[in-house]
Amino acid sequence: MRFASRSAAVFPEPQGDRRHRLPAWLKAAVPLAAQLEQYSPRWLAQDAVAGLAIAAVALPTAVAYPEIAGLPPAVGLYASILPLIVYAIFGSSRQLIVGPDAVTLAILGASLSQLLPAGSDEQKVIVSAVLALTVGIMCLLSAVLRLGFIANFLSRPILTGYLCGISLTLLIAQLGRLTTVPLESQGLLRPLVELAGEITRVHVPTLCLGLGMFLLMRLLRGRSPRLPAPLLAVAIGILLSWLFDLQSIGIALIGEIPASLPQLSVPVPQGVELDDLALNAFAILVVSFGSGIVTARSFGAKNRYRVDANRELIGFGAANIACGLFGGFPVTGADSRTAINDAVGGRTQVAGLVAAAVLIVALVALTNVMKYLPIPVLGAVIASAAVDLFDAAQLRRLWQTSRPDFAFALIAMAGVVGLGVLKGVLIAIAAAGVYLLARVSRPSDALLGCIPGDSHAFYKLHREPQARPLPGLAVYLVQGGLLFFNIDYVRDRIRWIVSRLPQSTRYFILDAEAVTIDSTADAVLAELVEELARRNLRFGIANLHGQPRQLLARSGLLATIGPDMVFARVEDVARAFHTTQPLP
Repeated sequence: MRFASRSAAVFPEPQGDRRHRLPAWLKAAVPLAAQLEQYSPRWLAQDAVAGLAIAAVALPTAVAYPEIAGLPPAVGLYASILPLIVYAIFGSSRQLIVGPDAVTLAILGASLSQLLPAGSDEQKVIVSAVLALTVGIMCLLSAVLRLGFIANFLSRPILTGYLCGISLTLLIAQLGRLTTVPLESQGLLRPLVELAGEITRVHVPTLCLGLGMFLLMRLLRGRSPRLPAPLLAVAIGILLSWLFDLQSIGIALIGEIPASLPQLSVPVPQGVELDDLALNAFAILVVSFGSGIVTARSFGAKNRYRVDANRELIGFGAANIACGLFGGFPVTGADSRTAINDAVGGRTQVAGLVAAAVLIVALVALTNVMKYLPIPVLGAVIASAAVDLFDAAQLRRLWQTSRPDFAFALIAMAGVVGLGVLKGVLIAIAAAGVYLLARVSRPSDALLGCIPGDSHAFYKLHREPQARPLPGLAVYLVQGGLLFFNIDYVRDRIRWIVSRLPQSTRYFILDAEAVTIDSTADAVLAELVEELARRNLRFGIANLHGQPRQLLARSGLLATIGPDMVFARVEDVARAFHTTQPLP
């Protein structure tokens, strides 16, 4: 209820005639309907201005970003329009803007290189559309199976390192566009060494134009972040090209862009293995949805409304399916365009619909102008976006707060830079798994005791200086599940603690408040019961929940322990030993 009241403070519900409220099933199926039901007329101007600002940023990125994956610019325009409309209808975020994303396109480019090593542009467009369809279907299936938790699979440190690796990779990839020197080396340093050896082949006018536009965008980014710097760079580049005929001095231009709206078609790939296609689509899904849901939740928290991960899977899935059917490529949440939407004051997905309408006009009317856009300006736009991806502040924060988290971020970054984007996805996923296992394989624990004069409340001995262990009694708290991958660690901890207990200790109680147990842990606990008995220690359990209680009852361990050593609450332990079983 508290969350709902906060949301109402930012998006107040108009006090209209409640008899005309939309049915609940419609609002659940189409979140846009719920937004429109609460829509206030005064929001229209804000959403319209936000939509224009979104389109101003989306237009140059739509033309530039496909170059990352080796796709024609028109495909980027297609992928910027229909997904905006479809997500606005089915997505749960009021402000998230979906479309081409540098990270997703970097993974897509690596996928196309693997699936089509020598494919034509037409084949790449078809396979890109199929990948978008596959990602969309996977999203919908994940939503049906309630797998929204995959959004949490890539932890923030892993995602930070991965994005930083993508940033460096994209920057290196722009060297060819900014210098006209074709580079064949991979990695971070080898392309720089290769470029140094070919320095005499650098086309100086191309380099000067690209660097000039890059510096202009970085200057505007620092001093006027709300200005659409990529749009200004593109406009200046087109104007210079038209005024001074830049092509005549050797600066390459983007060329003709088809002035037509995308057509509905079902892409059919040729010469691509389905299992390879599915694996690449899954890699795109994990990273694109992981980064997209982080953006959606961040702005949802900022503006005090809830973003449901399973609902977002539906929104992302519908957007990708629509994009695939109309000749696009996989899309996700675009953090820069979402930030612009929020900064300008966009209140609902009406802003996304306005942006889509503006982009449709641009696609039909501005393609004759866009053909004058210089290639080095595209490289500068991508390079500037890559710099924004590199989150040095977050890396520094990780170094200061958690060295293990910083190490995992570096592993993910090194995987992308050293092994390539697609293998970097696998490295990031593997690092996330190691990160998770590292956290849960060594659960926190503590010995509990009571403050003198109050034997019915237990405290952690290392945190409460006044607490003391009860004579003859050791109460051990483990804060995590007892499962096959950590039970050996917990067993060794118990052995270490028992070896240091006073000789007068006769009872060892496990506080199982936060414990789940599997069959491996059950077997190890049975061994511990016998081992402690040989040391003249009785083993007991307190705070045992339903699932572990049923498992231990079926295995016979509870009967071995004895009903007098199983306690509903840890507070009952002190009461029992002070009344029915006095300590020696």
